[in-house]
Amino acid sequence: MHESNTTVSPKDRFLTVYGRKPVLEALDDPDLRVDKVILADTARGPGAAEIQRAAKAAGVQVQRASAHRVKVLAGNGKQDQGVLADVVAPRMRPLTAALSSAPLPPRVLVLDGITTPANVGMILRTATAAGIDGIVVPRRGVAALDPMVVKASAGVAFRAPVLRCATAAEAAGLLSDAGYGVYGLGASGGEQLFGAELPERAAFVLGGETAGVSPDVAEYLAGWVSIPMPGEVESLNVSAAAAVLCFELVRRGTTR
Repeated sequence: MHESNTTVSPKDRFLTVYGRKPVLEALDDPDLRVDKVILADTARGPGAAEIQRAAKAAGVQVQRASAHRVKVLAGNGKQDQGVLADVVAPRMRPLTAALSSAPLPPRVLVLDGITTPANVGMILRTATAAGIDGIVVPRRGVAALDPMVVKASAGVAFRAPVLRCATAAEAAGLLSDAGYGVYGLGASGGEQLFGAELPERAAFVLGGETAGVSPDVAEYLAGWVSIPMPGEVESLNVSAAAAVLCFELVRRGTTR
């Protein structure tokens, strides 16, 4: 079942960062807008005071919550240090919203089962640099958009054109219904990327580090494209493969 496009989850509007240093960096960055800071009611001392001063200087509301609540919201009880911040991601929106407004993004990436934060972060950085207008990062089955992803993206994750939905399979179905040709990027088989004829609107599924494209997503594929590798290497790291794909689309002049 596809999600309604009438309700926007906070996870589709904000990137949540946790830990004292990431929160302070977000508050001190004039290019970022922090919606709110949540501080555990057990957080005391110089560290908590420094965060409160930085939030006041930035005009950001500080809310108090139980330490347990902060851990739940951060999703990382070992590293939250009793504080988190919701940072506005201006280009993040639900996939359903992107598909119900014009113009539709002509080229979209779909992350499917990519669980290494470094890979997700590097893909966000590369795709944004290449002018890709939609990167589907599902809420389930993919590494969470947390400080590790932000760090790997060198901060670009805050400004990346992230599209949100529940699962990669849901994304593939929505894109297919919207008239996109959905293609799996594989290590072999299918058409070679550099010579493949692509429709006006195309989505490319980047499979997980171990299992590749999942079976429930593969059901929606119009075909496969592969990166030719004449050397004796079986496959590329998924973030490297994404970079090749993105800049082949730049070369074609089809990213926007």
